[in-house]
Amino acid sequence: MAAIGYYLFYGISWIITLLPLRILYVFSYLLFILMYYFPGYRRKVVAQNLKNSFHEKNPRELAMIGKKFYHHFCDLFPEVLKLQHMSEKELMKRISFTNPELADRLYDDGRDVVAILGHYCNWEWLSGVPLFVKHQMVSVYKPLQNKHFDKFMNDLRARNRMILVPMQQIAREIIVNRKNGKRTIYAFITDQTPSISDVRYWTSFLNQDTPVYLGAEKLAAKYDMPVVFVNVRKIKRGYYSMTAELLFDHPAGLPEYAVTEAHVRRLEEVIRQQPEYWLWSHRRWKHKKESP
Repeated sequence: MAAIGYYLFYGISWIITLLPLRILYVFSYLLFILMYYFPGYRRKVVAQNLKNSFHEKNPRELAMIGKKFYHHFCDLFPEVLKLQHMSEKELMKRISFTNPELADRLYDDGRDVVAILGHYCNWEWLSGVPLFVKHQMVSVYKPLQNKHFDKFMNDLRARNRMILVPMQQIAREIIVNRKNGKRTIYAFITDQTPSISDVRYWTSFLNQDTPVYLGAEKLAAKYDMPVVFVNVRKIKRGYYSMTAELLFDHPAGLPEYAVTEAHVRRLEEVIRQQPEYWLWSHRRWKHKKESP
């Protein structure tokens, strides 16, 4: 039954996304009504996350952020599915890389790079980054439980020469690429929730005790790879810009957790500036820190 449901979804989405994106946004409005009003999608989760994150905002302000979030969230569905038919030329018109010279310098210096980003704006369109840089691009991902949708998403992400590697295999990938002389950018989405057995470090993020993955920091320090934060901004509907911000040129030898704290604080700053573009429906704080 799961396979039948997947192939039905795939066939319908493939046909519908032949339409221009401006027309697909009509479906976004319909989806918003369903997700926000009838019957609503994780409304309580979103409301609680916002309330815990912004103590200084009143209920009316929080409700406004929540509503803006759902509008943006519903736009993501046609934008991501449109990747099935979006050409490289169109994708390069819709995403801009403001400072490719930083990546060019690191490439010319023979450096691999750790790129950090969050579930902010449209993170799936960052699969177009290989169109702007000289480096080979590897996206470190957490496989989905549904193997059909996992393959579907990976096929979308790999359309523009992005290489997908499960997080459990990334250390081996780095060794192989370095042995073969392939200068590579390794992209980590670091605001995912670790399984409770993988929690090794807690920090404060948006006023809450939050467990974070340490893999990006450990690999950057071990191989002395520059750490870059990818600051994504929404210019207007269907258009985004990316700016690479160098956090650490040589992370080897830094105090433990320095890299992690730096990228967590930077993502927090970006979210506070325009909170509606973060993934508030995510159960980011489902694990609670035990008292010592």
